[in-house]
Amino acid sequence: MMHTHTAAALARDTDDLSPSPPAAWVLDTNIVLDLWVFDDPATQPLRQALGIPSGAQGQAAEALTAPLHPPWLSTPVMREELARVLAYPHLVRRQALDRRVALEVLAAYDRCVTVCAPASKVPYVCRDADDQKFIDLAVTHASRQAPLILLSKDHAVLRLRKRLRHVGVWVGSCWPLSPSPMATSAPAAAL
Repeated sequence: MMHTHTAAALARDTDDLSPSPPAAWVLDTNIVLDLWVFDDPATQPLRQALGIPSGAQGQAAEALTAPLHPPWLSTPVMREELARVLAYPHLVRRQALDRRVALEVLAAYDRCVTVCAPASKVPYVCRDADDQKFIDLAVTHASRQAPLILLSKDHAVLRLRKRLRHVGVWVGSCWPLSPSPMATSAPAAAL
């Protein structure tokens, strides 16, 4: 027997897409770059949700004096990755990132995050080993009663969206969360 898969049926797991308020946030490095290096206008709703004022290259977070609530969780390894990425030659050339600006971004990051110990490996394995740390941290701190938001642009992370939802981790590439591209563009199958 064939089933008809409509966009609504495929989106069933994306109902109530933006739990409010989340218990915590985990943001991958590309999302952080969008916030403070690229000053991507698409991050404005995320800035508002996090309580971070607008402004390029980390300067807007200077007024923050305490970690955010709900907390934005990070680990020392995640910060090291951000510092390493901020020094990539192609990024430095493209965004005119000098050492001073990179230090401003790292200082803003430090003011905004709640530093956690690195999480133990969880049974949800990401195909991109570099992104496993974000999944491990999110799953470790999530619960079904208090959902955690994991934002990433990495397709390997986004592919785990449905599996992670079962343990209280809501995954998306932007805030507010939106249905997966598959849920909004899949044609209905013929009977």
